[in-house]
Amino acid sequence: MTKRALLAGIVGAVGMYIWIFIAHTLLPLGEAGIQQISNEQALLTQMNSTITAPGLYMFPSLAPGGDQAEYQRKIENGPSGLMMYFPKRPFNFGKSLAIEFVTELVQILLATYLLTLTGIVALGGRVAFFAIVGLLASITTNVSYWNWYGFPLSYSAAYMFTNWFGFVCAGIVVALVLGKKSA
Repeated sequence: MTKRALLAGIVGAVGMYIWIFIAHTLLPLGEAGIQQISNEQALLTQMNSTITAPGLYMFPSLAPGGDQAEYQRKIENGPSGLMMYFPKRPFNFGKSLAIEFVTELVQILLATYLLTLTGIVALGGRVAFFAIVGLLASITTNVSYWNWYGFPLSYSAAYMFTNWFGFVCAGIVVALVLGKKSA
């Protein structure tokens, strides 16, 4: 990857990061599909006395022997869900922001590298390339989580849009930094 492409990827990641910040802090996209629990303290007390270890929990439990018909009946006739649980969790906001940026940096550097392997030199073509890569990245887990685990459609759609538009923003920045020269 050339120095210009590397610079384009870094600045593109900053563009994506700014969009993700806007989507989560100034727009309602970061909270779409998420509800608050009423009488939270009673539930938290019960969870603290029942669940002893942090983890990702699925309920109802799978039927013995992997009986899918029995599991489906449980889901159809009672509560079901997926829950990430921590009895206590050290949380560092700054560290989480840094990890988020590094994640987006890696994504955009990879997308920029892939772009350099193509012959696309037009601004619109480069942005379209990023839009397609962003669409692939956005549907990868979000559709499966909606389908298999019942994530709310509004949550899944908001996160897909947020991620996809982040790639579009990065694509615009990358295309502008690369200019009309070959990637």
